Amino acid sequence: MKDLTPSRDSLDPIEVASRDEIQALQLERMKWSLRHAYDNVPMYRQRFDEAGVHPDDLKSLADLAKFPFTYKNDLRDNYPFGLSAVPREQLARIHASSGTTGKPTVVVYTQNDINVWADTLARSLRASGLQAGDMVHNAYGYGLFTGGLGAHYGIERLGATVVPMGGGQTEKQVGLITDFEPKGIMVTPSYMLNILEGFHKAGIDPRSSSLQVGVFGAEPWTNAMRLEVEEAFDMHAVDIYGLSEIMGPGVANECIETKDGLHVWEDHYYPEIINPVTGEVVEDGEEGELVFTTLTKEGMPMIRYRTRDLTRLLPGTARSMRRMEKITGRSDDMIILRGVNVFPTQIEEQVMATGGLAPYFQIELYKSGRMDAMRVFVEAAPDAANELAKTAAARMLTKHIKDIVGVSTEVVVGDPGSVARSQGKAVRVIDNRDSQERG
Repeated sequence: MKDLTPSRDSLDPIEVASRDEIQALQLERMKWSLRHAYDNVPMYRQRFDEAGVHPDDLKSLADLAKFPFTYKNDLRDNYPFGLSAVPREQLARIHASSGTTGKPTVVVYTQNDINVWADTLARSLRASGLQAGDMVHNAYGYGLFTGGLGAHYGIERLGATVVPMGGGQTEKQVGLITDFEPKGIMVTPSYMLNILEGFHKAGIDPRSSSLQVGVFGAEPWTNAMRLEVEEAFDMHAVDIYGLSEIMGPGVANECIETKDGLHVWEDHYYPEIINPVTGEVVEDGEEGELVFTTLTKEGMPMIRYRTRDLTRLLPGTARSMRRMEKITGRSDDMIILRGVNVFPTQIEEQVMATGGLAPYFQIELYKSGRMDAMRVFVEAAPDAANELAKTAAARMLTKHIKDIVGVSTEVVVGDPGSVARSQGKAVRVIDNRDSQERG
């Protein structure tokens, strides 16, 4: 892989500013954001008043802990525009979640918000080793999902050329990558595995492709998957983080020269880590739930938004801004199986560490009598699809999960292609426990 470290001269000055400079800017912007939310969003005025706090009470960054949290349900309860802080006529764009579990969560942006988003996304791409003049294949989904358009505007803001492919049509993805020869690709990590499979099906060596950088986000993924993709394509695989409630992709990003966690763009997004049970702020270095406060967002400011993502904050390395570790899981998709906490990423690590298996899996939760049980569906690698190899792989994966994760599970090893493929975010867990009880 080529050394694609960006020159220091190409960075925004705030990326390499002193911590004192960064914190002074954060305090100034946080005061504005709290006042903007209090003055223009009825829910925040009510919440602050009920908690006995006022924007003027913020004298230091530590004082933010006095203010109440914002939750995902708050967006649903105020559907569609109840959390907007500006008149509708001042909105430049609206995004929303799919709403598959209820009302969609709607987020709104002023033109300045769009500009800030493009700036931080471009910063993320530069940290990933891309620069003006490069071509980037964008395989994130377009539409109400923030991924496609967020990435699109960031690529253009960088001065690069965007290929607005979107998700799906794997065969076409492979064809365009082969024909257009982009340097970078933005895509969910699970769908990148589909593209890798598409290269193999087309009889094309992925290492011969033009890709040098993959910017992967929208779902947790492991370092084992990073190594698999990097080796398969002879490319850098870099993690990007974002969420629509805060802005979209580009809230934090790994730096290609270190790949040691994601630097949070703290001049626009202020991170905290809390104990997910007590809500108390924990020290940097301790794992907990990630909480964000927007510092410059006009359309829909978010004050202490609980992401449910689990990570920890660490000092900066390649940049002055603090890093967050790769997301290990979510406090709301954590599986509690007979008293043991299990995250899908833990299962993924063991699948990747087991010989004879392809990097695809799905977890089913079900009832065995009165007990919760877990079944893991995986598939054999093409060169290990005979019954003897599949039996050995199932036995080995079962042992790995028991020894490392601490739970007993059934493993089903299917033929190549038997695990459902993602066209975007992977559906890792299917919970059939309630349906069994109702039945």
